[in-house]
Amino acid sequence: MCGIKLLEVKKLDLFERDQRPLSKSKAPLAERLRPRTWEEFVGQEHLVGPSGPIRKAAQARRPFSMILWGPPGTGKTTLAHLFAQETGCILVAFSAVLSGLKEVKHLIEEAKRAKALRGLRTILFVDELHRFNKAQQDAFLPHVEKGDIILIGATTENPSFEVNSALLSRCRVFVLKQLREEEILKVLSRALEDRERGLASLSPRVEVEALRLIARASAGDARVALNMLESLVECTAPNEAGIREIGLEAAKEAVSSHPLLYDKGGEEHFNLISAFHKSLRGGDPDAALYWLVRMLEAGEDPLYVARRMVRFASEDVGLADPIALQVALSAKEAFDFLGPPEGYLALAEAAIYLAMAPKSNSVYVAYEKARESIEEKGPLPVPLEIRNAPTPLMQRLGYGRGYLYPHDDPDRVVAQNYLPRELSSRRFWEPTDQGMEMALKLRFLRWLELRRTKMEIDGED
Repeated sequence: MCGIKLLEVKKLDLFERDQRPLSKSKAPLAERLRPRTWEEFVGQEHLVGPSGPIRKAAQARRPFSMILWGPPGTGKTTLAHLFAQETGCILVAFSAVLSGLKEVKHLIEEAKRAKALRGLRTILFVDELHRFNKAQQDAFLPHVEKGDIILIGATTENPSFEVNSALLSRCRVFVLKQLREEEILKVLSRALEDRERGLASLSPRVEVEALRLIARASAGDARVALNMLESLVECTAPNEAGIREIGLEAAKEAVSSHPLLYDKGGEEHFNLISAFHKSLRGGDPDAALYWLVRMLEAGEDPLYVARRMVRFASEDVGLADPIALQVALSAKEAFDFLGPPEGYLALAEAAIYLAMAPKSNSVYVAYEKARESIEEKGPLPVPLEIRNAPTPLMQRLGYGRGYLYPHDDPDRVVAQNYLPRELSSRRFWEPTDQGMEMALKLRFLRWLELRRTKMEIDGED
């Protein structure tokens, strides 16, 4: 099995393979250029800088279990390699996508044997740890506790949701940051200058603006940036002098088909929809439009976005502008009718309208108050006077007796309680002064006063 092979080879063979001449290596540029020292590592200064906790622990040869959480292409795998190299541990790396519980158990037994016979500790590096279900993650627990293995898990998903809490408590969690444009440029420059592992032997000459475009298009993912650069250089024919000249226009073509960073089932999905919703709530049409386009261009389901805007119209705009709900629903219907990309404009129109609409969450608050009241008091009976009485028996039991018909009153307001008696003084809806809700508030207060006055008169009679 692959685990046996990794345990039997010399330590750090994963780094030695990067030292092969470029002409003999068929590995992608991102793999060839994988850093072999802390000094070559770009980014994550808070973790691997001279005073970073991971680098300090590695230099002190004190390995420990950890979970590395961060976006793709930020150095999680490389960090595990360097940590194993510095601490003198065997590194066994595998992906949770390709391996199952059987392979995990076998690798753990091999790690125990290596420790007992050779005195060597094993770092088990699990890429995409979140792909393991909770039962599979449980298999690591006793072995991490006993020190049979040192677990390094890499994940792009929030460990709080995707990793077993028991396992989480036994590992230190480190957050890797998305690489900045300047850091990606540093990686790209190194690739262009390195003749042994990089692209220098192909004699590329890339304009600075072209490199900046690639760096921006990579969304902080060094692997993506290197793959785009490698493809661009290899597909560019050399001129008479043997130079591969690459300008901004060529770079634009190379990045035009590159998808934006987005995982419709992962954290980025929730991050973007949260940013969109909060921008609408904050009344910023530019930000709302930006996040909307980010989602749509990255492949988000437009109808999911439309549903979120319908919800927003009820929850955050509400009665301050009841038309907002119609605008949101109309945008959904327009997209259904037109489809992409023309239908995107209907969604954009709705987003701008919602951002600029007056805001009131009085409907949302009222609903929650009513729900809490039901939880507190239970299902109270409907007052007899407002029950329907379609049969003689119901009439004899008093159903509908005492009901006052509002249309018979000149004010259309009668001295009637419509809530159960236990809740007769309870108020759920508290109207605001925002937008059209102000008019509803004035009407509501007038009706309350009329009803109170008529009840007092009836009481005197």
